[in-house]
Amino acid sequence: MTPAELSRTVLHAVRRAVEEGELGVDVPERVRVAPPGPGGYGDYATNVALQLARPAGQPALRVAELLRARLVGAGGIGEVVVTGPGFINFSVRGTDAGARLVSEVLRDGVRYGYREPFAGQGEGGVVRLRAAREVRAVVHLDVVARLLRSQGAVVRISCAGSLDAEWGSVLGVCVEPHAQGDPGSERGQDGAPVDIRPVPAPADPLSLGRDAARWALLHPAPHDRPRIGDEHLVQRESNPLFRVRYAHARSRALLRNAADLGFEPEPGTVDVQGAQEPQDAWEARALLRALADHPRVLEAAAAHRAPDRLARHLVTVADAALPLFPAVLPLGEEKPSAAHRARLGLAAAAGAVLAGGLSLLGIDAPDHL
Repeated sequence: MTPAELSRTVLHAVRRAVEEGELGVDVPERVRVAPPGPGGYGDYATNVALQLARPAGQPALRVAELLRARLVGAGGIGEVVVTGPGFINFSVRGTDAGARLVSEVLRDGVRYGYREPFAGQGEGGVVRLRAAREVRAVVHLDVVARLLRSQGAVVRISCAGSLDAEWGSVLGVCVEPHAQGDPGSERGQDGAPVDIRPVPAPADPLSLGRDAARWALLHPAPHDRPRIGDEHLVQRESNPLFRVRYAHARSRALLRNAADLGFEPEPGTVDVQGAQEPQDAWEARALLRALADHPRVLEAAAAHRAPDRLARHLVTVADAALPLFPAVLPLGEEKPSAAHRARLGLAAAAGAVLAGGLSLLGIDAPDHL
């Protein structure tokens, strides 16, 4: 069971509880599931019971138990445990959970984690963003708009003044100046201004080029001062942007080399036991968790106007993927097996997530590096 399927299963349980009169709440549009935090259990968890407790007029633990009773035994779910103040934790059933996740990523490609536009969303649901005429603010504005659109929002962006020509030609941003005195161009969905105001860049980043400059401005949290220096250009492991792009290029190289050997990626159980190292099994699980977490990261980065969350997540995916790549292709006279095809599928899925994430950041994902 993939996170998206689990989310739909939990939402169905909420809807049944409402229809049967046990919960007097509006059914949420979607339910978020993610790997459990400290004190959690199993493969995934959700805080939906805590969100519904107040409108339902019931303790969160009571809501969690109501939902747990409807989730136990559901297809694909092995165990359901309530922890803490009302978190619902899940263990997915069967050995094909990873395979199904990889299949979902490969199916959606670089759009994995995207959401469809909200039903009935019209001009009244437009999210309006604006930024000062400052290079970091404008790049953040561009990426926040991309993130919101990936989550189904309709977005309009504007800047306080015309942009420097080089911001478009070098950094690839295109933002219209907002009309003075036009309140509609300055107000967000709830009527309050939505300003994108990260800490300004301490120096001109244009000398770094598009990709390194964008990463330098986006990787730090908006409230942190970015570092504008040549460390973003070095082709070494100390540079997180290099690791992300290198992991993507390696995944593409593996696909090319596998094609030369006559086999393609195929979602399946990733057998890392043949590597004779328990650490490899842990790393495979870490990569699968990172891939499963990608939709939640996109949603959170969009909701909190925080591109740095996506940038850091891409580093996590890359760091989990790189140690597994040496075991993907057959060695010597070894023939390609189902295990090799499954590992190749996992590598291809990691590459798709890295490419999609870099695209949202406005950064190139080269096939060769």
